Amino acid sequence: MVLKMKMWKHAGVWTCAALLLVTMGPGVTPAQAQAAGNSAEQKAGGTLKKVQEPFMIKVVDAETGRGIPLVELKTTNNILYYTDSAGVVAFDEPGLMDTTVFFHMSSDGYEIPADMFGNRGQAVEITPGGSVTLQMNRVNIAERLYRVTGQGIYRDSLLLGLHTPIQEPVINGLIMGQDSVQTIEYNGKLYWFWGDTDRPAYPLGNFRTTGATSELPQNGGLDPDVGVNLKYFTKEDGFAKSMVPTLPDGGNMAWIFGLMTAKDSTGKERLLTGYMTLNPDIVARGILAFNDQTEQFEQVVQFPSKDDWRHPGGQATYYEENGKGYWLFTEHRIPNLRVAADYDAIIDYTQYESFTCLAPGTAYDGANTSLERDPDGKLVWGWKKNTPVLTQDQEKELIGLGLIKADDPRYYQLKDADTGEEVSLSQSSVEWNDYRQRYVMIGQQLFGKTSVLGEMWYAEADSPQGPWTTAKKIITHNNYTFYNPAQHKFFFKDGGRVIYFEATYTNTYTDHIPTPRYNYNQVMYKLNLDDPRLGLEPVQNRK
Repeated sequence: MVLKMKMWKHAGVWTCAALLLVTMGPGVTPAQAQAAGNSAEQKAGGTLKKVQEPFMIKVVDAETGRGIPLVELKTTNNILYYTDSAGVVAFDEPGLMDTTVFFHMSSDGYEIPADMFGNRGQAVEITPGGSVTLQMNRVNIAERLYRVTGQGIYRDSLLLGLHTPIQEPVINGLIMGQDSVQTIEYNGKLYWFWGDTDRPAYPLGNFRTTGATSELPQNGGLDPDVGVNLKYFTKEDGFAKSMVPTLPDGGNMAWIFGLMTAKDSTGKERLLTGYMTLNPDIVARGILAFNDQTEQFEQVVQFPSKDDWRHPGGQATYYEENGKGYWLFTEHRIPNLRVAADYDAIIDYTQYESFTCLAPGTAYDGANTSLERDPDGKLVWGWKKNTPVLTQDQEKELIGLGLIKADDPRYYQLKDADTGEEVSLSQSSVEWNDYRQRYVMIGQQLFGKTSVLGEMWYAEADSPQGPWTTAKKIITHNNYTFYNPAQHKFFFKDGGRVIYFEATYTNTYTDHIPTPRYNYNQVMYKLNLDDPRLGLEPVQNRK
């Protein structure tokens, strides 16, 4: 590398010398060449003085009037622009600043009517310093609010001199991209953690978990409609520091899942999490505890097997049953794994239970699977230790084999509320909702019609484990991924009538080109549960 740099330096010297000779030409003295250079600089300076103010294009939701982030505007010569989190673009294209420009408009989950030639967009009279507001109709039931992470969240707003609602509108913690969020309330604040994190300085960033805090809305934090002011844990160079130091297992990467709180033997509340180290294959699993002084996680225990199903994962939620508290996990795509909300139980893998109809102590075995039935032949679903979880696909296969009969209860066979088609889940997030008096799920579909992992669904159930029977699509993407959803119960409004959730927007698992700035970052949505398009039965009718 040093040799190559030296060679380029020498080449640069000879190139500069050659250019100087060409510039001078026959009969041109160095002094004349310098004068010519000064003249060119003056011309360049004159051109710069003529640079005009950008033109503001704002794209809004026709229903709410709110700016829509992530709208693509494309000129007739294929110049692409993307609205920032305020729904604006600062347009300053030389040659197009005093003319009519047609913009093709597109955004997943939003639409604009086509003209007679099938073009979807609008012609705009561009005037320096001027503005225009364009509308799009929302197809999604959920409303896109803003990008939470990454560079340039309010880039165009800043270029236009507009107010930006967050403290770090263009870059925070030198974060370019972040994967899959985990959030929990702890010590009076919200603690946020993400997986792999990109930085500006080099293609490889932080692979041992990134963290931040924010204030709760009731304690001075922003209204979730507006945004989140994240305060990252950073190193001296300003980039996010690793939340998980090197562990004895030697894994180079460390991801955390299933955030929990529980009191230790001294009565102190601790922030706990499941972890997984990779190299790049899985090396180990176990439990970490957050150290408030070092602001990093420490290992509490490494579980005996990396392949055992008994470990925290996915999104965690606290609930109570028969007066006892539990942490429930979506590690296996659906909420079918739990552990008592007790420090000693959490760090003991044998205390984890699955919700299953398998005979205690047995595992799924296709046509040879043993199911638990009572003396009357009724299928027994329940929380069982030492019995692996039963997945959505496995339940479906047992139904097909006739082992789960037509009159047996089923817990995971979600159907599209509109078409009756099956909805297979890849991941989910479940929380109790006071407004609906039920548990609500935001589920990510596996193999959707328009995207492999980009369709989001809403479902309800009377208990956290189900039965989950009917789902309504609330977000769609066209050949783009939106994975690992996370509900934010601490943001819910009106007793849960309005809920907030986010997921990772990325072109992973697609052949789509990455969307500049937005790709591999978190995007926040809100959902009004009284929206008639959800088709929900009124709460009072179910009592």
